[in-house]
Amino acid sequence: MIKSRICEILGIEYPIFQGGMAWIADANLAAAVSNAGGLGLISSINFGTEAVREEIRKARTLTDKPFGVNIMLAAPNAAEIADMVVEEGVKILTTGAGSPAAYAEKWKAAGIKFIPVVASVAYALKMQEIGATAVVAEGAESGGHVGDTHTMALVPQIVDAVDIPVLAAGGIFDGRGAAAAFMLGACGVQVGTRFLVADECLVHQVYKERLIAASDVSTMVTGKSLGDAVRSLKTPFAKKFAKLEADPSVSADEVRAFGTGSMRKAVFDGDLSGGSFLAGEVAGMIKRTESAKAIVEDIIAGAEKYLSNAPKLIY
Repeated sequence: MIKSRICEILGIEYPIFQGGMAWIADANLAAAVSNAGGLGLISSINFGTEAVREEIRKARTLTDKPFGVNIMLAAPNAAEIADMVVEEGVKILTTGAGSPAAYAEKWKAAGIKFIPVVASVAYALKMQEIGATAVVAEGAESGGHVGDTHTMALVPQIVDAVDIPVLAAGGIFDGRGAAAAFMLGACGVQVGTRFLVADECLVHQVYKERLIAASDVSTMVTGKSLGDAVRSLKTPFAKKFAKLEADPSVSADEVRAFGTGSMRKAVFDGDLSGGSFLAGEVAGMIKRTESAKAIVEDIIAGAEKYLSNAPKLIY
């Protein structure tokens, strides 16, 4: 089976991370992915600092394998979370939506390996400079917050620019995507959207049904004019958000207010009119629900198959 540099660094069996999806990535999903050999992640956006602490402790009762926490640095309680993970002895972090520079020395002193999600070469270089263990190069195909550069172009440029390991994210669904990422120089992949339909994932059944019904053109990006571009499924909410965003008579504050709480409404209520159903462009490849273990094994076995067969594709 496929192993890489990141497996040795983190003590995981396979070079695959589960995305630290806000309001979604809890102890059950993280433990299931870790037990399957990947790296499960718990989201720090999970009903407050103490609730995240409880998820960390719960995960330890569900797995003896490495798992981590994803910290959304733009969150109001980010500083509290940054201290709490040290208190709880968490050893692996991924970060997004801001710079972890203010916490880097504290985390390194505590023996924490931190891996920022980046969307540009310049930011990847900054993260290397402050001592990041690795970076996740996330292309615009991803669900949730996105940058402008797509995975195929972003990953090799970051690989060429930094000396630390690079994982690829965005547009990766199965072994084909993982194999392509390895060929671009990545030493692992991060997958989010496919894990939304894992049996262990807590999202509302409506969320899973919409993903299974999705096609190749079922996602859209909103929020660019607000400086906060987000990819989600095309739902009544997303279409209304886009309409409000394009209306010059509607202020940016009004648009933001319309979106407040929308992620929770999607995840917990399955509310198509008020919820933001974050999903990447690979949503159209989803056909069924399955266990986290089946997802991890399919991606890794598929990547091995396609890489070993690569010489036969050319003549």
